[in-house]
Amino acid sequence: MHDLDIATITKKSIHGVVALVSRTFLIQLIGQVVTFLLTVYLSPTDYGVFFLVSSVIVFYSYFSDIGLAAALIQKKEDLTDEDLKTTFTVQQALVLTLIIVGVSLTGWIRTTYTLDDKGIVLYHALLAAFFLSSLKTIPSILLERHLDFKRLVIPEIVETLLFNCTVLVLAIKGFGISSFTYAVLARGIAGTTTMYLVKPWRITFGFSRPVAKRLLSYGVPFQANSLLALVKDQLLILYLGAVLTKPMLGFVGFAQKWAFMPLRLIMDNVIRITFPSFSRMADQKEYLGKAIEKSIFAVVFFIFPITTGMVILMPYLFSIVPKYQKWEPAMLSVLFFAVNAALSSISTPLTNALNAIGKIKVTLYLMIFWTLSTWILTPILIFSMGFTGVALASAIVASSVVLVVYVTNKYVPIKLVGLVFRPLFATVVMGLTIWSLSPYIVRNVPSFVLMVVIGAIVYALSMIIVAKKQLVADWKMVRLQLKGEA
Repeated sequence: MHDLDIATITKKSIHGVVALVSRTFLIQLIGQVVTFLLTVYLSPTDYGVFFLVSSVIVFYSYFSDIGLAAALIQKKEDLTDEDLKTTFTVQQALVLTLIIVGVSLTGWIRTTYTLDDKGIVLYHALLAAFFLSSLKTIPSILLERHLDFKRLVIPEIVETLLFNCTVLVLAIKGFGISSFTYAVLARGIAGTTTMYLVKPWRITFGFSRPVAKRLLSYGVPFQANSLLALVKDQLLILYLGAVLTKPMLGFVGFAQKWAFMPLRLIMDNVIRITFPSFSRMADQKEYLGKAIEKSIFAVVFFIFPITTGMVILMPYLFSIVPKYQKWEPAMLSVLFFAVNAALSSISTPLTNALNAIGKIKVTLYLMIFWTLSTWILTPILIFSMGFTGVALASAIVASSVVLVVYVTNKYVPIKLVGLVFRPLFATVVMGLTIWSLSPYIVRNVPSFVLMVVIGAIVYALSMIIVAKKQLVADWKMVRLQLKGEA
């Protein structure tokens, strides 16, 4: 693929955002509804086991390609067959090695985390799904390189729908933790099959030492960054699994799942598109700076109000939804994780941009700081506050967003104060409105939904008042690109 010009990159990026958001919003919304229903039908213990075992598999996945996939996406030149074969071969060797290690550690995992037979079967099912997922890497890279997100999203739609339908039906029928076992296997098989139907690629093995060396020059620092993220997040969960009870771990997983929901819904889609797009703008700092600003505005525009509304309104769910009171101890954790989510909506797009332009060592230093801070603060705060200390530590560490803005400005000039202030102001107005009205309005599920609608209207009107000019300009640009007139 030849280098794309700015106009083409802009057009493909906007089309990609629209494709991902429009095609995944409904299924992601379904996913959140399913999560809500699962937390009704499953106990904190069952949810805690899934949260823990999933983290073990995520731990393995960080070692599955040593950054080669990111190196291929970031590479400016056209990809060769040697690039693809070498990456696939190295990845599969690593994946199979990790699976063998994972199976051999079954006894240790059973003893350390006191898992029963159903928990171990889930662990093995996730290992199988991990292998299936690794087979999708090359087709996914090829689609991302061409910014072809319209087709890339199809396997994800299939995976999400099948997983959510399977796990919900089985949970309602009383399968408990086994609901996840069948669901992850169904998701893995369907997702891999669909990916190869969407983007056929003949599986080929081969190894080129020069290619591996060149790709690893970017991939290893990138993966070192990911390794620190692993230590900061997933290894921390494994530590929590040893020091907290399963119900406490379930509360942490519940709070994190809901608070980070806006990030998964909005930011993940934007990040997937902007990484290859920013990579191709690396030498044109003026365009890159504007693109970064646009991406952050798009993210905070949605995440600020969603996280705020969720924190204010969630306590009402505990009283109006039967069987939901069991999650009330997690409310303070939801608040602290929501603070993390709001601040991450600024810092994560910035570190994504630094990675895209090749400043891997810079983000590596930032990740070292975040990892050390998390591992120092979390045990201390758990000792003083119990499981709520996990979320508080994450909120404190996320406050270093100021440092990320400062560092990014050294490489790419950006102006974020005005962009962030407007959504923040509108969010405060919305938050005060629903906080003051909810005690008088929210009595049942319909009135809860009404309150959500009122909050959305207040936020929209507030944004029109403080940012009408920017909103109109951005909307015109999006319409122009979608019509293909740019």
